[in-house]
Amino acid sequence: MIRFVHVDKVYEGDFQALRDVSLVVEKGEFLFLTGASGAGKTTLLKHIYMEELPTSGQVLVSRYDSRSLRHREIPMLRREIGIVFQDFRLLPDRDVFENVALALRVTGRAERATKRRVFEVLAQTGLSHKCSYYPAQLSGGEQQRVCIARAIANDPWVLLADEPTGNLDVEVAREVFGLLQRINNWGTTVLMATHDLYFVETYHYRHVTLERGRVIRDTAESARPKGWGMGS
Repeated sequence: MIRFVHVDKVYEGDFQALRDVSLVVEKGEFLFLTGASGAGKTTLLKHIYMEELPTSGQVLVSRYDSRSLRHREIPMLRREIGIVFQDFRLLPDRDVFENVALALRVTGRAERATKRRVFEVLAQTGLSHKCSYYPAQLSGGEQQRVCIARAIANDPWVLLADEPTGNLDVEVAREVFGLLQRINNWGTTVLMATHDLYFVETYHYRHVTLERGRVIRDTAESARPKGWGMGS
């Protein structure tokens, strides 16, 4: 579970990126996070994998608490979280297999188990035939699928996708979104930050909207029983 409790984030220069954000994401949910550029979507996601910590308030992610988090615990937290970025962030001098394998090797997994898991996630993402290709030899959609394969290699319980379809054409974006749906159907929580309202309007998953760092809409609220609150 992910929980934000009255979270404020203020950067240098008194720029307030998050304002009194309270939010609960249950295991297995699919959640769209929308808002204009600068609304706070990326900042909110960064608080989940603790690249940023609140100026005030509290973030709880699984058993980790932003108020008591120790620096040495951050790598352990991030091994439980898959992250997909808009700009891919693949290593250009390594092929598809090695880009995915790196996520497993940094955890100390045995080489035989690493190879087996890489082939599994490449099959799941439709990339088995591209394992020896380098990023420059792939289309944008294929590169994003490599990023997703890398993100799920350690079998995370939550996948954070920050504008994963932002650089893709319509058909490829739909293919990538379909892959995110399948991952969610396997039981993984998915948070997808997006500007693409086609997905939000077509697929009726939970939808949270930010405006100037504040949650102005959460479709889960209408589904909750009267009196539900952060202390429930």
